[in-house]
Amino acid sequence: MKKLSKLNRLHVCFNHQFLQGSWNFERMQNGGWCFAILPALKQLFPDNVEYNEAIKRHLEFYNTHPYVSAPILGIVLSMEEARANGEKITDADLHDIKVGLMGPLAGVGDPVFWFTLRPILAAVCASLALSGNILGPILFFALWNIIRFAFLWVTQEMGYKKGISLISDLSDDLLKNVALGASMVGMFVIGILVQQWVRIHISGIQLELNTILPGFVGLIIFFICTKLLKKGMSPVLLIIVLFLICMLLEMAGILVI
Repeated sequence: MKKLSKLNRLHVCFNHQFLQGSWNFERMQNGGWCFAILPALKQLFPDNVEYNEAIKRHLEFYNTHPYVSAPILGIVLSMEEARANGEKITDADLHDIKVGLMGPLAGVGDPVFWFTLRPILAAVCASLALSGNILGPILFFALWNIIRFAFLWVTQEMGYKKGISLISDLSDDLLKNVALGASMVGMFVIGILVQQWVRIHISGIQLELNTILPGFVGLIIFFICTKLLKKGMSPVLLIIVLFLICMLLEMAGILVI
C-alpha cells in the first residue's frame, strides 16, 4: 500500500509557498500548484507514464488565496494517494474538488490575513520601530512567516487526514462567519491605527476638534482616501496628491506641520 511520508508532505508544503511563482493570465496559479504537488506525485506514481498523466491533470486552471489553498492541497493529496492504491477516483473528481473549494475559500483569505492578522502584527511591530527599537521590523518578518508557514502546514495536514469529509466542515455559513468576524476585527484595528498615527493639525480649529471629536479630521481623510481607492485611483497617485495638497495648505498657513 502506497502512503505519503510526513517528510514528503512537508516537502509539498514548502513548495506550496511558491504557489504564485509562475502566475499567468491563462491558467493563473496552475504552475505553482503543480510544482507544489510534484514531490507527492513522484512518490505515488513511480511509473513514468502514470507520473506524466498526473502532472497533466494538475496543470489545469487554478486560482485562490495562496494561504487558504493549503486545505485544498491536503484533500487532493489524500485523493491522489487513494487513487494510487486502486480506488476509483477520476480526473473529473479531482477537478471538481479544486473548483468547488477555491472560490469559497478565496473569500476568507483576504479578510483573515490581509485585513486582520497582518495589520495587527504590523501595528505592534511598527510601534516598536517608532520607539527606535530595531526589533520592530525583524519581529514582523519573523513572526509573519512563522504564522504563515504554520497555517499552511496545519491546514494541509487537516485536509490530508480528513480527506473529502473536510468539505462538510467548511460549510457556507462557517466561511461567511469567519470572513465577517475577521473583517470586523480588521476594521476595528484600522480605526485604532488611524486615530493613533494620523495627525492633522489645522490652524485655529484643531484644539476644538480634538476636544469634541479626537482624531475626527484624520478619520474623514481616511474615508476619503478609501473611497478614492475603491473607485480605482492609483495608491501612488493618491500619495502624490496628498503630498501636494499638504504642501499648499502649509504654505497658506492652514495646515501646521
